[in-house]
Amino acid sequence: MRKIELWRWTFYLIGMMILSLGISMTIKGQRLGIGPWDVLHVGLYENFGLTIGTWGIITGFLIVMGTAAVLKEWPKIGTWLNMILIGVFIDMFNWLLPEFHTFGSQLVIFILGVVVMSYGVGVYVSPNIGAGPRDSLMLVFVEKLGISIKKVRTIIEVVVAALGWLLGGPVGIGTVLIALLIGQFVHYTLPQCRALLLKIIGETDEEVLL
Repeated sequence: MRKIELWRWTFYLIGMMILSLGISMTIKGQRLGIGPWDVLHVGLYENFGLTIGTWGIITGFLIVMGTAAVLKEWPKIGTWLNMILIGVFIDMFNWLLPEFHTFGSQLVIFILGVVVMSYGVGVYVSPNIGAGPRDSLMLVFVEKLGISIKKVRTIIEVVVAALGWLLGGPVGIGTVLIALLIGQFVHYTLPQCRALLLKIIGETDEEVLL
């Protein structure tokens, strides 16, 4: 049992770092626009100060409170950790990654960032320790409306991008691509990552992750 819990937490923490890295990579490819949630966070940053990661934490907290009210249950500890650590990791990777000045280099880092983000979500959601605020919101809509993850994710991304644009956040073709593609990718990366985790811990029954 300790082995299972150790691997679940390992996947969870590594997944958050991978996701944060992917987000920062797309931010470095800013000529193409940035992800919908980051459009919102940048718009808030430009209007009210603080950092992009800090606004990620603040909006995450508001979403956690909202989903807790809908589900009438307190979020798992992993959700709270996600709310804090994703914002911290984003600021860290924004500082660590170099700037990319040519269009070609920004295009490459952006595309790679989208792929990295998709697998980051798959890795950290697969152990079921607690989805992050934004993915918890996605899962609530999936449960309540009975539609697929990719459709819900796409709708959420489009709405958030529009709010960010109204606040002056940078919207471009990359924003549209992330809004349309992340949900499609996560639809496949999540089962892949869950199967990998079960293989590593030597189990075939997904109930061990509940």
